Amino acid sequence: MRRRRAQQDPATPQHERADLPALADREGVLEELVRVICEAWASFDVPRTAEPQLGEELAARLVAPLPEEPGGVEEALSDAVRVLDASVSPSRPLNLGYIGSTGLEMGVLASALAATYDANLAVTAGGADLVEEQALRWLSDFVGFPLAEGAFTSGGMTSNLTALLAARERALPGSRAGGLYGRRAAAYCSEEAHHSVVRAVEVCGLGGGSVRRIPLDGRRRMRPDALEEALYQDVAAGIVPVAVVATAGTTLTGAVDPLDEVADVCERHGVWLHVDGAYGLPAAAVPQTAPLFAGLERADSATVDAHKWLGVQKSCSAVLLRETGRLRAAFGHEERYMLHEGDVPNPVDRTLEYSRPLRSLRLWMAFRVHGAAQYRIWIRRTLENARLLAALLREAPDFELLHEPTLSTVCFRHLPPGAEDPDEHNLRLAREMQRDGRVFLAPASVDGRACLRACFVNFRTTPREVERVISVARELGGRLARP
Repeated sequence: MRRRRAQQDPATPQHERADLPALADREGVLEELVRVICEAWASFDVPRTAEPQLGEELAARLVAPLPEEPGGVEEALSDAVRVLDASVSPSRPLNLGYIGSTGLEMGVLASALAATYDANLAVTAGGADLVEEQALRWLSDFVGFPLAEGAFTSGGMTSNLTALLAARERALPGSRAGGLYGRRAAAYCSEEAHHSVVRAVEVCGLGGGSVRRIPLDGRRRMRPDALEEALYQDVAAGIVPVAVVATAGTTLTGAVDPLDEVADVCERHGVWLHVDGAYGLPAAAVPQTAPLFAGLERADSATVDAHKWLGVQKSCSAVLLRETGRLRAAFGHEERYMLHEGDVPNPVDRTLEYSRPLRSLRLWMAFRVHGAAQYRIWIRRTLENARLLAALLREAPDFELLHEPTLSTVCFRHLPPGAEDPDEHNLRLAREMQRDGRVFLAPASVDGRACLRACFVNFRTTPREVERVISVARELGGRLARP
């Protein structure tokens, strides 16, 4: 790839830019950065034997006061690498505690490019706008959502909030300008829905008490009959239903609400249906799990986090809408210093944020380089990893599987002889595994029972490493259970 020489403006004397920050050895520093990044990528494929520590000297520098004088870039880079190496990174194949990403190389390259050019997506940005629009179309095609408009956001919380603000404006016209005018409103989600839904409802001004938590069925999904009953009761009481939030892959167990049946209920009551698929919606692209998402095409909006099961780095979330104009109704305005042309709004008129980086470039490059078919293979493998772990747990007398995996999340308990309090034992085991560093699991609670939770979204994780989850948990749990 040829380097393009930057064009210099002869009208601007060089000495006028002399005090701008610049690297004395820019190419040398970049070469060192590339070396460090390549080493990190290589380390992600090798299981850790222990969790790295910062060390006293570096820890002391991290509480030092604001520096007044310039420092060496090499030293700063070295410290940054050590800090990140001693941090929780989802890119490692056995970091299964939270729903992170694979850390695809294309995401790193795209992040560097986006930061270098720093395109301004608050206003019409030319080529960057086209990339964002194409990435939205590709993402919608991949999961099977009929896109009319959308936006990339900072995360699932912001995407859910964006959709709910659009839903609020449809259900309560004028509420963005004048509030609720004393009207009471409600939103609906399952008992296992992510708390970001509650937070989004609070930020919408509806109040956390307006969230109706709908009971679960035997597969941990929202019950459509209970949803319909809640809607009837609220409407009879003069409460306006703003939106139903169905979850396509709960963070606790990976449950997928029955979208088609929920859509039937929403259609009968004229209520906005939002699908929170921040974690699970990419599984709609895989033949083995696609039937779980039947009815997605009937939703008014959906959330997908590309920085989870699509492998790119944070933050890269998207909110997708089925009808044009809903985002502008929720966010559009006329800013005197950034007027748009005619009826063509600026991107800021369709988003909650003003300054936005080109987050979509990460997913755009990943789709360009890897293709949808490869993504489907990767996602299928992570699903198989979850099923393998569940099968191994069923055969292990000292472990208890708490649910059958719907997607790629598995919750289980270690129950060794001698453990008097299973809840306390599993909470201690989760902390010990995180300190140990070989396998990182999260503590969780399913139906009041403390447990270990593993979520497979990292494309680097192999079946052999899945087997290590049980062996390490048994080793450390057995040590904790000894008197």
